Amino acid sequence: MTVKQLSLPELVAACEDLGVGRVGLWREPVRAYGLRATAKLVRDAGLSVTTLCRGGFLTATDPAGRARALEDNRRAVEEAATLGTDVLVLVSGGLPAGSKDLRGAREHIADALAELGPWAEEHGVKLAIEPLHPMFASDRCVVSTLAQALDLAERFPAHQVGVTVDTYHIWWDDRAPAQIARAGAGGRIHSFQLADWITPLPAGVLDGRGQIGDGAIDLREWTACVEAAGYTGPIEVELFNDALWARDGREVLVETAERFLAHVVE
Repeated sequence: MTVKQLSLPELVAACEDLGVGRVGLWREPVRAYGLRATAKLVRDAGLSVTTLCRGGFLTATDPAGRARALEDNRRAVEEAATLGTDVLVLVSGGLPAGSKDLRGAREHIADALAELGPWAEEHGVKLAIEPLHPMFASDRCVVSTLAQALDLAERFPAHQVGVTVDTYHIWWDDRAPAQIARAGAGGRIHSFQLADWITPLPAGVLDGRGQIGDGAIDLREWTACVEAAGYTGPIEVELFNDALWARDGREVLVETAERFLAHVVE
């Protein structure tokens, strides 16, 4: 998504040229290019897929809406398995229309996970609940903190359900480091993503994730926190940013890699 202006073949070629060996994919471009064609494309290039984004939106209360959500998530699990990744990131969904019941919405998520967890396990895929910043609670994700995500995940085996740690969404929460340790102790950090927080916020907040090093988040500190919790998996950079998307995608990919080295690794 960081370089969504690139087609999948262009993305794969750029990764090959720049020595980027792993890539996180989103369902929409995969669907547009073709699931099996995408799987072959990345496999032939020697790329591994870190995660597939996204499943979720599990808060529907009407039977038809619930059935549609469950079926879509079953397909997402199958897509992840076909692409060769064992992690499906979940954005849980906002409040149902007309509802103000946050706790009830989270229980709907738990009910869905009870059905989806075993399905994911059958396909060798883990579900990773991603808490989103509280400003998204009403319309996109009623799970706003790592504590809330873990309260849901811990009802199920860790090899079925865990969490995604995304710096953009949790950096403000002074309880998050303790929750990262909690997640690590339970083997539930299934995905780790970096993005910076820039101010003033763009008009479209959803598309306002800052390039690494441009904002207020100490990304090196958060990375150290996650690694101290025992996480050894891929570190993804996921940027939704209109200004980056308007630029040459290969240039953005090079810059992102350079920023990662400068602000996270070195």
